[in-house]
Amino acid sequence: MHPRIPLPAEVAAAPFGVAEGRAAGLGRSRMSGGDLVRPFHGVRVPTSHPLDLETRCRAYQQRMRSCEIFTRSTAAAIHGLPVTLRDEASLDVGAFVPNGVPRSAGVAGHLLHLEGVSVGVVRGLPVVSAIDAWCQLATRLSERELIVIGDALVRRTRPIATMEELTAAVSHQAGRRGCRLLSRALKRVRPRTDSPAETLLRLDLVEFGLPEPEVNVPVSDRHGRLIGIADLAYREYRVIVEYDGDHHRTDRVQNARDVDRVDDLVRVGWRVIRFTAAHVGARRVERLLRVRQALIAAGWRPST
Repeated sequence: MHPRIPLPAEVAAAPFGVAEGRAAGLGRSRMSGGDLVRPFHGVRVPTSHPLDLETRCRAYQQRMRSCEIFTRSTAAAIHGLPVTLRDEASLDVGAFVPNGVPRSAGVAGHLLHLEGVSVGVVRGLPVVSAIDAWCQLATRLSERELIVIGDALVRRTRPIATMEELTAAVSHQAGRRGCRLLSRALKRVRPRTDSPAETLLRLDLVEFGLPEPEVNVPVSDRHGRLIGIADLAYREYRVIVEYDGDHHRTDRVQNARDVDRVDDLVRVGWRVIRFTAAHVGARRVERLLRVRQALIAAGWRPST
């Protein structure tokens, strides 16, 4: 067996089209080699590259028409939004009318109208805007999933959008499929959140029959010194609910800070109830009951 010809540098670093491979001196048999995968017709990807979403997008880009653009879940993921990809092997691609629907194995194609859609480029990939992707997902996701993504759009750190922009976008969806679900989700989106887990905890508290907490509340001592930012807080009842991600457990420095901060919060009269990823099912309900009991002890009364 002859040794495999090394890939030329110009095609070894990224997905490439068959024509590009030929121009680099690769013959048909070499482009059928075991070190190349074929995610789309006429496209090759070196196996040294993980075939993740972005690599598959760059692979499809080799055969993408100028009228096409990444949309829906694919665009949301490219923008870094917390979307669950229901079909990992399929890319969402839209084509602007009057062009035809994108048709290719591994692609979920659909048509777009140019008016009302913002087009951009993220890391070299043509995509609809993050807000448009969120609106498009109203036909595919649940209300809770739309709230999680909506919160991520107006998050505390490096927000992508403002509440005013989300409101305007939803108003433009009036009369379209999914508009009512999107409108309901918008009413429950809150700015300045930090994570999807925090959003889901807030939703669980409300759906458990508890009042809605404020998001990311600064808490100070009696001298005005900032103790910390509470994930979710009931100021009137001096109850804080927090979600501790894995780094709170695995990072020793962070864990020590958490212990000191909670001690400081308790010292100035706050009750702190913490949730982790381990609190699911019955354990989640038990923690929610603790929040309920803390609120009642502080004077809150459930409505009849």
